[in-house]
Amino acid sequence: MIGAGMGAMAAAARLAVAGHRVVVYERTQTYGGAVRRFERDGFAFDTGPGLLTLPAVYRDLFVKTGKEPLEDCVELVQVDPSSRHLFADGSEVCLPNASRAGVVAALDEALGAGTGERWGDFLVRAREAWDRTRRPLLEEPLWPNWQVLARKEPYPGVPHKRLLRTRRASTPAEIGAWELRDERLTALLESCVLGYGLDPRTAPASAAVLPYMEHAFGTWYVRGGIRELARAVYERCLKRRVEFVFDAEVMRILEKDGRATGVELRDGTVAEADHVVADVDPARLKAMTDRPLDADGDVRVNAFTPRPGRFTVLLALRGGRGSGAAHRTVVHAPDPESELDFLGSGVADQPPCPTVTVLRPDDPALAPDDGHESMVLSAVVPSAVDWEDENMVRQYTDHLFEAAEAAIPGLRDRVLWQEVRTPDDTDDETSAFLGAVPAPSLAAGGGRFLHPSNTTRLPGLYRVGGWSHPGGGLPHAGMSGALVAGLIVEGLEFRGSQ
Repeated sequence: MIGAGMGAMAAAARLAVAGHRVVVYERTQTYGGAVRRFERDGFAFDTGPGLLTLPAVYRDLFVKTGKEPLEDCVELVQVDPSSRHLFADGSEVCLPNASRAGVVAALDEALGAGTGERWGDFLVRAREAWDRTRRPLLEEPLWPNWQVLARKEPYPGVPHKRLLRTRRASTPAEIGAWELRDERLTALLESCVLGYGLDPRTAPASAAVLPYMEHAFGTWYVRGGIRELARAVYERCLKRRVEFVFDAEVMRILEKDGRATGVELRDGTVAEADHVVADVDPARLKAMTDRPLDADGDVRVNAFTPRPGRFTVLLALRGGRGSGAAHRTVVHAPDPESELDFLGSGVADQPPCPTVTVLRPDDPALAPDDGHESMVLSAVVPSAVDWEDENMVRQYTDHLFEAAEAAIPGLRDRVLWQEVRTPDDTDDETSAFLGAVPAPSLAAGGGRFLHPSNTTRLPGLYRVGGWSHPGGGLPHAGMSGALVAGLIVEGLEFRGSQ
């Protein structure tokens, strides 16, 4: 196993239970991939994902790999409200967790009568897209004829009374303009899509499943930070006798008679294997083998196309969190078009103010005492920017503070110290190309939003984790582990869990 990310560990635990001897070689000194923790002076911060959706993926992993269920290993809590949103016009709304009726009522009260109904109707259509794609896109290995998923848009068309015909949106931006018909509702949808590093103007309409996942299955936090989930999965692997070798960088995948037969490490060590599973980004995997791993002309995620990363500011604050504070606040960009233009090009005289997410966990484990608070500010940014440019870093830091102070007045006066993290830090920790963060796989869009399959053209070599099917995000990484384990244990005829 190459890499100790969440997908790799999910596969490792399942394979060990099935009777395989599993050895994981990790380039860095720790497990978890992008799911990491920064600690200083009694403060602790998640530096990767801060929230979890679809915890059922990890519940299933723990059920299938041991007697202790997930809730015996970590404390899962629902975040309520799920999110607070501050819009450019000064309005705001708090959305309850996993309650369609509650969300509809909150929107009507905060944004005006009718807004809740339009959002509720959108969620019904998003559910239809979810039902159409859930199994082939998330629960099964990517079919050899994956082009079927690439061509057909699963998000349903909407009858248009004036035109006397059905109009089918092809992007989230068109859903906003044609169906939601309110800039604030559009911002709700587009911020969720943007949060995964996707441009709502070019992503397929099937991206509607992303906000649907949150509304239908809830938003969850792991007490002590999401890093605790990585710890629990790592410890489950150890209990199943998975071996971990840290500070061990794999440089080359060995082949014999047209099959992967092991790996070679940087220090020259050779480790033979019946199967090789790689939890690395496509650019790094390509450098480990001389042969093409996918068919010519494959339009799925291009390994060398720069994709967005995340800019994060970790704040150690004097003064307690206070009661009633939302765990997650989204401050929407004042000029979303400029934000998206810059995200795509990385070129602007001045970087525009981005959409900013503020995470304020109600968790005493993250601060030295109740007189202090741990806070994380983040934004999706272009990864192909010179993040060693101090002026660029300073401007983005100021942007994040400006947005956060709209939600939390007087924030700057409370700062004891701050730690700024750019896509370069993600690159250092995960080796992801330019520090990019993978998005979940999506149907339609000509296949450009699908990730490479878990199998490759080199027999015995498998891909797992966020850069392979079914894509990025904690739930999707866990799903990829289940798929790879099934393919190795049951063979290429494996078609997913029933």
